[in-house]
Amino acid sequence: MNWYEKLNQYFPIEEMKSKKHMELLLKEKNQIYKKDDSPMHVLMYVAMEDFIFIDYLFVSKEARGQGIGKKLISKLKAENKPIILEVEPIDYEDSDTEKRQHFYKREGFKHAKSIGYRRRSLNTGKVNELEILYWSPTDESEESIFRKMCHTYETIHTYKDEEIYGESYEPVDEVLSFDDVMKKEPTT
Repeated sequence: MNWYEKLNQYFPIEEMKSKKHMELLLKEKNQIYKKDDSPMHVLMYVAMEDFIFIDYLFVSKEARGQGIGKKLISKLKAENKPIILEVEPIDYEDSDTEKRQHFYKREGFKHAKSIGYRRRSLNTGKVNELEILYWSPTDESEESIFRKMCHTYETIHTYKDEEIYGESYEPVDEVLSFDDVMKKEPTT
């Protein structure tokens, strides 16, 4: 099974980029869009100058619990810049969602509570809500994470979307929102 088939079997269709989209990113954005894979894992990520975005991380069922995910995350952390990713909210009917969130929390990732993410899937038309998680070696602000996430959306997620899918994703300001909770709290 090739790297794309592994991802496609594991991730919901609403979250998957097409194979053509990912191959174009690997070819035309190869200075930033990277693939690290083995028979036991697939890691697709974006290595920007000031942050890393994990697009997909898959570890095969047979290899889970062997520390492969931790090693991959540690390798990215060694770059000493913020790491951002999108994750499904916990669905108690799907134990994988809880395991994923628990794994990232154990690895020191925080939930960006101020960032909202709602994107319509071009595959299904369904609106997909995801949570943004991040790890930062310098206690990066959620506002900074939000700006980096917007940059990722415009640079990676919507790359050649009309050419690939025959239609465009929504503009970034309709997909990502920032709710500065600090401004809403009354001062004493």
